[in-house]
Amino acid sequence: MTLQNRVSPFGRIESNPARGLMMGNRGGRMHDASTRTLTTCRWASKRWIVCVTEFRGRHRQVMSPNSYTELFFLDEVTALAAGHRPCFECRNADAKSYAAAFPGGPMRADDMDDRLHRERCVSGGRSIAITRKEVETLPTGAMFASDTDCFAVGANGCSQWRFDGYRQLSQREHESLLAGGKLVLLTPPSTIAALRNGYRPQFHPSANA
Repeated sequence: MTLQNRVSPFGRIESNPARGLMMGNRGGRMHDASTRTLTTCRWASKRWIVCVTEFRGRHRQVMSPNSYTELFFLDEVTALAAGHRPCFECRNADAKSYAAAFPGGPMRADDMDDRLHRERCVSGGRSIAITRKEVETLPTGAMFASDTDCFAVGANGCSQWRFDGYRQLSQREHESLLAGGKLVLLTPPSTIAALRNGYRPQFHPSANA
């Protein structure tokens, strides 16, 4: 059975069989342990983190009783767009780098979580429309959307996001995208600032294809 535990850059939790590079959670349990299905809740607390999938030999049964709900992401870029931040336990060095780059940082985890929770689209943050000029100045690792399609800004231009990887846009596709309809920023503003301040998130290998 394909579980509903894959997170899109919009922050939505969906069912998809593709495997991602990273896992995480939203501060606790959001599933019915008997059916391994999500409840109506989409977060258990403000602490939304992104983790590695292997750490100190630990093994977990996904969506088990009395446990937090495991979520999975294509990569860290996707998780940041959805409003998550690096975990201070399994990704301590990355978490410290992110906290140092966070606006006003270095900042405590709870303070970052409070700010991010106000900015996450799925937890009530407002949708931020951006112009073509603003897209062209976004830092590497930022994500934006055009209608239902999501795009990541990489070192070699924009790539279209999919659950199983990225597709690099041609120059013609890139121009058409920026000349098209409404463009919306997905990555929370505070994380955009952290990216501008030097934080470097992990991309899925397909982003370099």
